[in-house]
Amino acid sequence: MSEQIQLNINGMSCASCVGRIEKALAKVTGVEQVSVNLASETATVSGLSVSTDLLLAAVEKAGYQASLPEKKIQAEQKQTAFYQQEWWPVLASMVLTLPLVLPMVGLLFGQDWMLAAFWQWLLATPVQFYFGARFYKAGWAAVKAGSGNMDLLVAIGTSAAYGLSLYLWWSFTALHGQHGAPHLYFESSSAVLSLVLLGKYLEHKAKKRTTDALRALENLKPAVATVFQQGLWVDVKAETVQQGDLVLVKPGERVPVDAVVEQGQSHVDEALISGESVPVSKMPTDKVTGGSVNLDGVLQIRATAVGAESTLSRIIQLVEQAQGAKAPVQALVDKISAIFVPVVLLIALATLVGWGLLTDNWVTGILNAVAVLVIACPCALGLATPAAIMAGTGSAARSGILIKDAIALEHAKAVTLVVFDKTGTLTQGKAVLQQVSNLADEPDALLWAASLQQHSEHPLAKAVVSYATAHQVAALEVTEFQVIAGKGVQGKVQGHNLVLGSSHWMQQLGIELPVDQIKTSGASVSWLAEQQANDSYKLVALFCFTDELKPDAVQAVNLLKQQAIAVAMLTGDSKQSAALIAQQLDLTDWKAEVLPADKAAVIQSWQQQGYRVAMVGDGINDAPALAQADLGIAMASGTEVAVSASAMTLMRSKPSLVSAALQIARLSYRKIQQNLFWAFIFNVIGIPLAALGYLNPVIAGAAMACSSLFVISNALLLQRWRAEE
Repeated sequence: MSEQIQLNINGMSCASCVGRIEKALAKVTGVEQVSVNLASETATVSGLSVSTDLLLAAVEKAGYQASLPEKKIQAEQKQTAFYQQEWWPVLASMVLTLPLVLPMVGLLFGQDWMLAAFWQWLLATPVQFYFGARFYKAGWAAVKAGSGNMDLLVAIGTSAAYGLSLYLWWSFTALHGQHGAPHLYFESSSAVLSLVLLGKYLEHKAKKRTTDALRALENLKPAVATVFQQGLWVDVKAETVQQGDLVLVKPGERVPVDAVVEQGQSHVDEALISGESVPVSKMPTDKVTGGSVNLDGVLQIRATAVGAESTLSRIIQLVEQAQGAKAPVQALVDKISAIFVPVVLLIALATLVGWGLLTDNWVTGILNAVAVLVIACPCALGLATPAAIMAGTGSAARSGILIKDAIALEHAKAVTLVVFDKTGTLTQGKAVLQQVSNLADEPDALLWAASLQQHSEHPLAKAVVSYATAHQVAALEVTEFQVIAGKGVQGKVQGHNLVLGSSHWMQQLGIELPVDQIKTSGASVSWLAEQQANDSYKLVALFCFTDELKPDAVQAVNLLKQQAIAVAMLTGDSKQSAALIAQQLDLTDWKAEVLPADKAAVIQSWQQQGYRVAMVGDGINDAPALAQADLGIAMASGTEVAVSASAMTLMRSKPSLVSAALQIARLSYRKIQQNLFWAFIFNVIGIPLAALGYLNPVIAGAAMACSSLFVISNALLLQRWRAEE
């Protein structure tokens, strides 16, 4: 089985960097798949027996710095360019550049405020070679790796302007001595560097906001837990708590692990985990989730899941996975980025030669070539997709919607039909036994049924056991017990061979059903039958169950219809039960008595009709249908199998979240499209304008910085989204 390794990457500046690192990592032995995310500055590597040392070395060889996640803080302190962490280098660069740029304003009013050449050189040199040193280092690393990046374009462009100024100063002095001064372009090189530094600094700050949701989840992990050890309550590190430990949680403390309440009663705030705004009452046997806040009572809880197996850790893993993934549209960006920098260098060279040969003005040619190099920096192109994905999945997670990967976003935007499972998804999933009819005058019918159902997790089984307990009927031992998927159960009680299950199964066994005995309208029905000596079956009892709709089920259907999305229901329950629920929800398209193995085929039939189908379910029997659908959406309250088979998980058992999940997916994908459009437009319009002389290097530098900030700011608008329920 492939393992997945995540690395923190420092030193990336644009989409070209992403491509270079991915190529370097892909060459490492054992690597099967690589995804590098510019916005989160991470690389995710999948493969068999991959050496982390080789991965780190490959990134270093490509000209970047890499570290393992647990060393992220140390790596940032040592390796991240200082301008990304501190504001003073950016300010110092701007202060040195200001005296060079202000004379440009004076010229507009007919004033000559130009500094002497020596002072221009003195101000521009530290900006060029001290504050701009990182561009030279990263650009040289790109050259050694046989590729190009944004840093190389900036380094070449500003060096050309700086070098041109030195040449003009030297040649003028050689001809005229110290009398007078030529027009120099130190202000262009310094202004471009200062603007790029400022833009990257602001970009870095903005990118951090895209991971706010993830950091908020990380911060939910408490550092200390109070554990009962050797007769005493002892404070220990939360990560050392073991499964089965008894943990004390006082009012105001965070629950350190997933657990079951053993003693105490309280209200728990689960808002940051599930998005549920109302505190949830907890009492013995109730489950509590690590990271939630105990509000008003003292709880003693027994740890059931710790470390990577806890709900919070799995949520964080899902969010990280989604934020590190690439949307399919990113493949186009990657292809363009691979050839982008070489093409820009050729355009800049053509601009220089064209202006020089056609106008014999090589100075103007150099300045226009510099403008081409600067405005073409592909920062925005690299940030367009990941920034939108990170902001969108982060906002979704805050509302209790977990998106597994970027492909889910693309599939979600195209959904035209949502198919709901009934029991536990649209309904409460807590069936109540309303009618028990003895069909054979057998006094032990309820006893037999409760004995058969005592080990089953099915909602109808729990209802039978609860009813029997309430009537003081104690279950007996059952032998040869077997669950028949989608049909029912069978086993031997007190020497009687019994079957208990659906009408469909009974008919398959050749039993004629007295349906006129069903008095409960729209009930789910189970029949108890005993196998006779001649292998025929005798009906013993009829059980009728009802299950109420969830409070927001009607709203969930209406919200989807308002989005012009068709809604259908798919269930293994009886037609009578399904018809009643369908009527309450105003659904005309529904299918009942469908076996688990057949649910995927039913989904496929809808797909063949031209629908793009999203399936919503919560049980093991829904897993094949969830996998077959274009988009699988699981309730986190359901089984692990259902969750793992789905592309989205709803942390609250509220069907109204389905429309919210589809909405944030569409909005996120729209942001990706908008960002890519603007990133391309900046270059498609900016490069020709620069080549034709309509943009000087200073304006080009400002435009380049603005393009990156625009793309990130546009993505961050997704953080204002809240789920409508």
